[in-house]
Amino acid sequence: MSDTIEREFEEVDAENRWQPMYLEIRSQSHDYPHKVAKSLENRNRNRYRDVSPYDHSRVKLQNTENDYINASFVAIEEAQRNYILTQGPLPNTCCHFWLMVWQQKSKAVVMLNRIVEKDSIKCAQYWPTKEDKVMVFEETGFCVRLVSEDVKSYYTVHLLKLENLHSGEIRLISHFHYTTWPDFGVPQSPASFLNFLFKVRESGSLSDEHGPAIIHCSAGIGRSGTFSLVDTCLVLMEKRDDPFSVNIKQVLVNMRKFRMGLIQTPDQLRFSYMAVIEGAKFIMGDSNIQKRWKELSNEDEAPNYEHSPPHPTKIIPGKYNGNRLELESGEKDEKINLTELSTKMQDTVTESTESAVRKRYREDRKANTAQKVQQMKQRLSETERKRKRCCKYCQFGLNRGQD
Repeated sequence: MSDTIEREFEEVDAENRWQPMYLEIRSQSHDYPHKVAKSLENRNRNRYRDVSPYDHSRVKLQNTENDYINASFVAIEEAQRNYILTQGPLPNTCCHFWLMVWQQKSKAVVMLNRIVEKDSIKCAQYWPTKEDKVMVFEETGFCVRLVSEDVKSYYTVHLLKLENLHSGEIRLISHFHYTTWPDFGVPQSPASFLNFLFKVRESGSLSDEHGPAIIHCSAGIGRSGTFSLVDTCLVLMEKRDDPFSVNIKQVLVNMRKFRMGLIQTPDQLRFSYMAVIEGAKFIMGDSNIQKRWKELSNEDEAPNYEHSPPHPTKIIPGKYNGNRLELESGEKDEKINLTELSTKMQDTVTESTESAVRKRYREDRKANTAQKVQQMKQRLSETERKRKRCCKYCQFGLNRGQD
């Protein structure tokens, strides 16, 4: 195969220059104002304090008192690709997430993280499972139903029915969940990643006939940035007379104008090059390449959740996290045993990345604590309402006794 991209990859790889290249991209990336994200009223809508949408490219919720959600439009005009990159929803932002999906007319959600990773909750359970087939988000007026579930060895595709409770309109949403991509890491192989990417592509969810696809991981910058960068570069290669004139570094710098910090590690940058080079074989006319990707990915094997399942058996529904219809008001919440869901570090990272991991872990613990406090407040509130109802009933009985 050819030329510029592959030659650049081989030279950087031979000289082990991925870290300097990554730092060069960071130095070329401009910082833009993100005042709305930092406002006091929006702090509890951000999963991480150091990951904020820029003011100029943030998604604005419509017809709401507060239009803020931690999500960014990423648009590459030449590729005619539009994405929305966002954080993993918090318990109090799941309702805003589905409002965004509806208002942006998105056809698909691409989820690249697990609910629990490395002892930390990385995302709220914002879609219904097979056990809880319906979730209702009263705050924004949406109901989400599970229609079907196709489980593969390393990803799962859900078909969801999103209903607007105000208008009664219903839309089908595809939920593509990559269940084995480690935090701050890379997929098992370019073949498995590309097999997943082309599964999303073949659904038509990334075309400009629909609203932008929603891409998220935990922070919405690392794995989400890798997915969007590879897809964008492959589209550009398809459109250009000289496919190998695509400058991956420059494409990433351009994408970083829309959302900060896209691609979080040198390893993710290296993997992006590998995936683009492998994906170029399809563009150059290798008709059997997709079949080989599928075979190499072993997608039809049984999934292995030994270290960490895609989501815990049961997620405690918070006030904003979708009220499951079959729950009785007195049902007790089942606690998540995070110890049993622990995973080992899956790659060796550079010193700067280790620092980022430690910082992210601290932020995760704070988010987990906030989530538990919110759930405790909800239970206390429910207990108080029951007590008041009971007192009112008793008082009613006493009054009747006096008649």
